Amino acid sequence: MRHSIIGIGGGGSGAGKTTIACRILESFSGWGAIKYTRSSVYASITDDPEILMKEGKDTRRFLESGAEKVVWMQSPFSELGETLPLAVQMFSSFQGIVVEGNSLIKMLNPDIVIFASGADGEIKSGAKRILEMSDIIIFEGKLPLETPEGVRKFHIDDAEHYLSHIKNVLASGHS
Repeated sequence: MRHSIIGIGGGGSGAGKTTIACRILESFSGWGAIKYTRSSVYASITDDPEILMKEGKDTRRFLESGAEKVVWMQSPFSELGETLPLAVQMFSSFQGIVVEGNSLIKMLNPDIVIFASGADGEIKSGAKRILEMSDIIIFEGKLPLETPEGVRKFHIDDAEHYLSHIKNVLASGHS
């Protein structure tokens, strides 16, 4: 059985991507998470709890939210094609994976793409493609001006409704 993948991207830093990922992980059992950090020099993949549980790390928040496994990938963008499949293989027995990061969404073609829009609704130019791919926009303040037609929209505080929608989409097999 193929696991489901939920990709969470956003307009920029502080848009709420990690908060949304944590809410999903709290609500879905048997799920894991991949965190990607762009590195200019080397590629690494770790699931070492001592590293993942460092104070202030998103990986710690994922684990504390109920992720059964978390992997932290660091790599130059040019090496994502080699490192990402290795990280995804580490979740072969899981129900699903939450991946956070615009670059991972572009590489994986997730079952559901969530776009996190911060309070100002502004998006950096590199995030426009993720906005176009999105199935769901979760916003804090204003919606981005370029919001596609037909995309489902939820306020960041309306977790009950967006989590219910995500579960329904995954159960139906459609995005």
